[in-house]
Amino acid sequence: MAEARDPLRYFRIEARELVDQISAAVLDLDQQPGPDLVARLLRYAHTLKGAARVVKQTEIADRAHTLEEVLVPHRGEDAALPAGEMRELLRLNDEIARFVGALEKPASIETPAVEEPPPRAVTADLDELLDAIGEANARIAPLRDGSRELARMHRSAEALGDRLRTGRDPAGSRGAVQRLAGDLAALGRRITDAVDQVEHQLDEVRGRAEGLRLSAAGTIFTALHRAVHDAAEAEGKHVRFVASGAQTRMGPHLLNQVSGAFLHVVRNAVVHGIEAEAQRRAAGKPAEGTITVEVERRGRWAHFRCTDDGRGFDLTALRRVAEARGLLAPGREPEPQELIDLVLHGGVSTSGSVTEVAGRGIGMDVARDVAAQLGGSVAIRNRPGQGATVEIVVPLTLLSMNGLVVEAGGTVATMPLDAVRRCVRLPGEDAATATAAGRLAHDGQVVPFLPLSRTIGPAGDNPPAGRPAGAVAVVLTADEQTVAVGVDRLAGTTTLVARPLPDLAPAAPVIGGVAIDLNGNPRLVLDAHGLVAAVHADPGRIETAREPEKPHRPILVVDDSLTTRMLERSILESAGYEVDLAASAEEALEMAHGRDYGLFLTDIDMPGMDGFTFVARARADPELAAVPAILVSSRASAEDRRRGEEAGAAAYVVKGEFNQEELLAHIRRLILR
Repeated sequence: MAEARDPLRYFRIEARELVDQISAAVLDLDQQPGPDLVARLLRYAHTLKGAARVVKQTEIADRAHTLEEVLVPHRGEDAALPAGEMRELLRLNDEIARFVGALEKPASIETPAVEEPPPRAVTADLDELLDAIGEANARIAPLRDGSRELARMHRSAEALGDRLRTGRDPAGSRGAVQRLAGDLAALGRRITDAVDQVEHQLDEVRGRAEGLRLSAAGTIFTALHRAVHDAAEAEGKHVRFVASGAQTRMGPHLLNQVSGAFLHVVRNAVVHGIEAEAQRRAAGKPAEGTITVEVERRGRWAHFRCTDDGRGFDLTALRRVAEARGLLAPGREPEPQELIDLVLHGGVSTSGSVTEVAGRGIGMDVARDVAAQLGGSVAIRNRPGQGATVEIVVPLTLLSMNGLVVEAGGTVATMPLDAVRRCVRLPGEDAATATAAGRLAHDGQVVPFLPLSRTIGPAGDNPPAGRPAGAVAVVLTADEQTVAVGVDRLAGTTTLVARPLPDLAPAAPVIGGVAIDLNGNPRLVLDAHGLVAAVHADPGRIETAREPEKPHRPILVVDDSLTTRMLERSILESAGYEVDLAASAEEALEMAHGRDYGLFLTDIDMPGMDGFTFVARARADPELAAVPAILVSSRASAEDRRRGEEAGAAAYVVKGEFNQEELLAHIRRLILR
């Protein structure tokens, strides 16, 4: 009934999003004119006009119509719109934004506030969450089947008990006991497998649900772009806006505070940093200046950078004003960075004369205050004649990320997945060699290697004798450096929200935060930059060297489940195999005719063609008949194994009884290197 009390509820949500989309598209059109952007703007304006007319918001509808009238003559044109028309588009959108803002209704005392549904900007996140919930629900089906099967076995056990008590058919009873024991063992394996899968999916759901509390850094880019555009327009300069790191997600409170400071920073960069066109040409620079905004996560910290390619700070003027205000002794020659730091900490930034000479006064005050409020820092890097960079670094209270779950030395931890490049399985002898040498041969190079247990174990102890220092090497990159970290095993991937450790809980530099697992227990979240530093601090570090490659024929993995495909690829690539993926048997057959594969690894139950049919068709095809196939399925019956053998499969692996070493042993036996 909320719609009856507030008929504009959904219109406000849609209108706010369309206003932001129109603003972003107009700013893009100013930098990269073209018919596609004009067409997109026309769609936005037309949608807004129609929605406004439905809810009788004439002022908004009329201005959206005027937007269309400005754009229609330029439909299909590549040329840039005249500056006056660009200003008119932004003016109209600003007026629409004011009208939309006026529609916001504060909650009255009598009527409790009703939380509005999220805008379509988070629709993709909700879709992923719903998909994860659906897959978790599907994983429950085997548990339901298992409960019915368990009830049947219970009845069989009761009947068997009666026969044993009465002494009827002892020979038959012994056979029944054996069959029942076998059925119970198989059921137990299936239920365990199903429970593991459900727990994994629920962990994914929890991580994605927590992630909805966070905002993408890209949500502040449109406002920053608009600030750059307006400042350049007022100054008569041509300035391009470039942004990166839009997908980095963090708490909205932190993001909003930094955004407010950066509005000042980017405006000042345009006004005081970017030179006039004639000055830029005289200095051998492009006539158009560039403002670059970057957002980056580095462990437990968020880095916000604004870089311009302008004149930089005027150090001579800074020194003159600092001397006049008594901040420097006359005649003293300070270091350049000392003068720059005065802008932030010496009070020089409040001087009007300094603002006229070198600029960035008010913006630096705001940046300094915001960084202090958030427990972070702000720094300036000056490049005289080439530009300057202002960087705000603040601690993250919440951070959404994808992680690789690993176990090392009995500790379960999560590595940031965006830093992971590859996982390589290490036989015991290779793990011992890599640990002793502090290096690992990988991809034609030798990279530094360190067992993770040394960095997160008690006092950095070595693993106990007889246990490998790392059965899997996780190759990761940070700070443009590649290293390998040894772990005992991989435990899958997850979506999580990382939190900082309490101040009273000191941690090693490799630990970036903590996440809460499905059981409510804390799990360490590792910092890729800290790991790289820890590996390089190990005395076994050496320079990289080339190693000859060992080519072999690739493996084609066929499975309709993304999770299964990625898991099997991880296992095979860790063992050194090249892997291609197909989501259906039909796609696999097409791919098989385009590349020389050494092995097919396929599921059975897939939409369309099933695995039995795929194997049979491959065996009947003269081009593919020599390629061995392994069936990997949750089916465990003797009948299914027989069907696999009849279809031509060379091996049959049951998912519920899955053993990584068994699978790799089959592959080593079958694949042609």
